[in-house]
Amino acid sequence: QDYARYWIACVHGWGADEWGCLVDLNNHESGWNPTVWNRAGSGAYGIPQALPGDKMARDGDDWRTNGRTQVRWQARYIDDRYGTPSGTGCHGPY
Repeated sequence: QDYARYWIACVHGWGADEWGCLVDLNNHESGWNPTVWNRAGSGAYGIPQALPGDKMARDGDDWRTNGRTQVRWQARYIDDRYGTPSGTGCHGPY
């Protein structure tokens, strides 16, 4: 989570309020587990519950196990689609 806090603040410029939202979102989606599969069987994977999971390869070949790679992908996805973590509703699914 330390890396995620750094990444969203320094790279995306999101503040403490957005950090709290991202924490809530990831607690709900995956419990911050980089190797978790969606419990309902959708195929969503990792911290951000990306579907399909392999689209996170854009940010690194180690996407299956590296939480940092997953956080980088997630932040870009949120930025592109919602603008900020609070734009997701903070609790998923997003």
